[in-house]
Amino acid sequence: MVKKSDDLMRGDSVQGTYIMEITTPSWTRTLELAVHSKGRDRIFIRILSPAKEAGTGTLRIDNEMWNYLPRIEKVIKIPPSMMLQSWMGSDFANDDLVKENSIVDDYTHRIVAEETVRGEPTYKIELIPKPGAAVIWGKLYYWIRPADYVPIRQDYYDERGRLVKRLEYSDIEKVSDRTVPRTWMMTNHIKKGKTTRIYLKDVVYNQPVDDNLFTLSNLKRLN
Repeated sequence: MVKKSDDLMRGDSVQGTYIMEITTPSWTRTLELAVHSKGRDRIFIRILSPAKEAGTGTLRIDNEMWNYLPRIEKVIKIPPSMMLQSWMGSDFANDDLVKENSIVDDYTHRIVAEETVRGEPTYKIELIPKPGAAVIWGKLYYWIRPADYVPIRQDYYDERGRLVKRLEYSDIEKVSDRTVPRTWMMTNHIKKGKTTRIYLKDVVYNQPVDDNLFTLSNLKRLN
């Protein structure tokens, strides 16, 4: 179920425009992102607006990740020590971009309950890291709609058993060739009042993607 849900959200490829709204107790900002991904191991993100961050890019190939900062015209490789840091001030960490492909292979999965979440019948699935797995979470819980494998909620716990953040999916509807949640809301349970909302503005699945997108030379190219 976890793999089918993961495959549903990924497809063979995803391309389109996403809106990211970051909210804290003291400020709110909105980013418009161009996103391209292929399979489980390649993703390219370019910030389109606001103007202050426009052109900033992120590239992931396998488990390696780079950011491009146009203001200083520099590519920075993200070391393992920075994987827990926030991506562009959001509640999504660098690790969320790099390690998502480990969810299927690096955890053991167990159905622990059948629960109704926001009116949706779901299976609650516990994910425990396998011995020696290079993961940052002590435990995860996924709530998945069994009828079609649509994810409804995900909880992230640290090694001390604290709930760190919760990802809730909503606005489930047809997007391109599949039914998926169009809105993703990540709530930070450590820093109260901090949330990040991602909205799929204009997205298509399973269309051809140029492999040249996923290169360091393209990361530095602004046109």
